[in-house]
Amino acid sequence: MSKNPLRGGISGTIVRYLLKETLFAFFVSFLFFFIIFFVNQLLLLAQDILSKKVPFNQVALLVMYSIPGVVALSTPYATLLGTLMTIGRMNTDNEILVMLSSGLSYKNIFIPTLFVGVLVSLVSFAVNDVMLPAGTIEFYKLYRSIMASTPALELEANSVKRFKDTVVITGNVSGQKISDLIILDKTSDGERRVIMAKNAEFVDAGKEGLRLDMENAFIQATKESVHSDYDYAQSSYLRYRIEQDDFIVAVSTISPREMSSRDVLTEIKDKEDTLNATLFDRYNRMLGAGLALEDAMRGGTGSHNRAQRNTLTQNFLREYQLTSSLKTDRILSVWRLEFYKKFSIPVGSFCFIFLAVPLGLLAKKSGQTVGFILGIIISVVYWALLLIGQNMGIRLGYSPFWTMWLPNIITFIIGFVMCIQRVRK
Repeated sequence: MSKNPLRGGISGTIVRYLLKETLFAFFVSFLFFFIIFFVNQLLLLAQDILSKKVPFNQVALLVMYSIPGVVALSTPYATLLGTLMTIGRMNTDNEILVMLSSGLSYKNIFIPTLFVGVLVSLVSFAVNDVMLPAGTIEFYKLYRSIMASTPALELEANSVKRFKDTVVITGNVSGQKISDLIILDKTSDGERRVIMAKNAEFVDAGKEGLRLDMENAFIQATKESVHSDYDYAQSSYLRYRIEQDDFIVAVSTISPREMSSRDVLTEIKDKEDTLNATLFDRYNRMLGAGLALEDAMRGGTGSHNRAQRNTLTQNFLREYQLTSSLKTDRILSVWRLEFYKKFSIPVGSFCFIFLAVPLGLLAKKSGQTVGFILGIIISVVYWALLLIGQNMGIRLGYSPFWTMWLPNIITFIIGFVMCIQRVRK
């Protein structure tokens, strides 16, 4: 065996052989993960759509349009699992030992596997950044047409649905019948209303839009500017209309995950500009409240001045709290997380190669089985780290970049150190 396994020769035959084996194992592993995620997506669609008697051909199209999301999610884990199974099998079959004994180096292993990792990363990014947004647009076009013909599709038992400025809370749902209905909305005059009904019926009124016919309804309307000014009424029958365009648009909002990275970045910049403008206005208000409080504190210690200082202090604290709360915009954090996620998950395929190769070389017996088990465990841990990082970024305000890239960084560092140790043996 060579003293330095990196200085040995490179065999084109070995490289092509290992490239073919790695690609085949990747394809098999991809099918494994694809079926898991695809079945999950199919079950979700079946629960939401098939149960509402939507035609099967439309359901099939919805499933087809959701395939890019399944592909983008499956590829990194397939790279890990395929590489582990390939290297593990070759190691237990002594093919690696024969290769090194023949004077060949570890480059014959790293070159094809790294090539596969780079190739899969690029394909995964293209699917995630091009095909996924395109599929989502077609998905929602079809979904809107289904909504137009089956408006009750979004009505579920014991659920909360938002349609623009209207929130609908339902109890039990049987067909078009709804029990224990609550509606929270806002009128054009700025009044906030709470509407409750023991029973209601969802009606498609055609060109007139959608309608809720309520029995035993109670209404409370409150002025937005003066909360103590309110009206209430009770009726044995009430008809409530929902504009169909509002209903359809509300259920077809595209999230940053279904947008291209360029569109997400543009949206982030717009949101940052809006936030900065709002913060500038709030800083000015807080500064004005602080100056007014300072003037009052210099004005003496009389009872009138003391009451004024208390009022100005409360105003300043309120402005300070509002300004501080704006600094942590959760919606903007979600967009930033999704932007970094569009790059981190595809790059995960490349990082997994550095971990999969040395782990596969550790297998002594049943290399494919060991590789499969290790691949599943590492995939679960990696996915858990992504979820934990996403929650920490949204709820605790941690850096979106680090929360999304840390799993890849950890994977790469551990794999790189293991590769160095393996080569030095």
